[in-house]
Amino acid sequence: MAKPKVLISDELSPRAVEIFSERGCDVDFKPGLKPAELRAIVGNYEGLAIRSATKVTAEVLVEAKKLKVVGRAGIGVDNVDIKAATSHGVVVMNTPFGNAITTAEHAIALMFAVARQVPDANTSTQAGKWEKNRFMGTELSFKTLGLIGCGNIGSIVAERAIGLKMRVVAYDPFLSDQRATELGVEKATLDQVLARADFITVHTPLTEQTKNILSRANLMKTKKGVRIVNCARGGLVDELAVRDLLVSGHIAGAGFDVFVEEPAKSNVLFGAPNLVCTPHLGASTVEAQENVALQVAEQMADYLLTGAVTNSLNMPNVSA
Repeated sequence: MAKPKVLISDELSPRAVEIFSERGCDVDFKPGLKPAELRAIVGNYEGLAIRSATKVTAEVLVEAKKLKVVGRAGIGVDNVDIKAATSHGVVVMNTPFGNAITTAEHAIALMFAVARQVPDANTSTQAGKWEKNRFMGTELSFKTLGLIGCGNIGSIVAERAIGLKMRVVAYDPFLSDQRATELGVEKATLDQVLARADFITVHTPLTEQTKNILSRANLMKTKKGVRIVNCARGGLVDELAVRDLLVSGHIAGAGFDVFVEEPAKSNVLFGAPNLVCTPHLGASTVEAQENVALQVAEQMADYLLTGAVTNSLNMPNVSA
């Protein structure tokens, strides 16, 4: 029986290549293909493993006559046309758990950085200024953290925040009373979270329901002096409104790892006071990149060799 062929078209841990080979797949590692190059060769493969760089468009899928599965090492599949994949009978999988801890830790890191103005204080100190009085911070202990979204990542943020002695209130329509009690968080409506939180962090996917969930109108419902963190997806927060409210002082600080347009070479937020930005580093740790690569290789090999479906976004999970 011919071995299933898999193309890895983005930078993935070498361990992924080993897993495919060990499990009995032929694998080609070709990161950095241009769209035309991908279309030219994709027809030879049953599996396509990607991260965020490769765009699996309807045009690519038309050429992918043999393709059975697209595996995204990571959680967001904004770069895959799921509708087109489904109409071509291609299973789309992601690895929703591999980088949850890493992203949660980054959100906490940004909360600390914003609360203590770490980047600005670092720049100032290294410039020889010693501006002790300029950088008066705030403690996280005993503050209220408002979580918008309390799933894989949000729940880890909640546990870490409770360890930091924060009170956690969470808005998530899918959060059960039992799970909230287990986590030690208080379930609340969105308006209650906005009104009560000293820090707000968002942890939801970007959908029609969540787009602009922190709109200008909603941001106006927050306490003066609130601090906002977004390590989830650009488009959940109105960037221009955050800029205006940082300038006016209503928002005391904001930490952004994600932006409406990425790569963000320029952004309406840049240059606003008390803003801390990172270039979408939520999943960028050695451990997380290893985890998602291993997971995607295992899941795709399982499907190609046994028909088992795990973490699919366009069909139910099926055991072998």
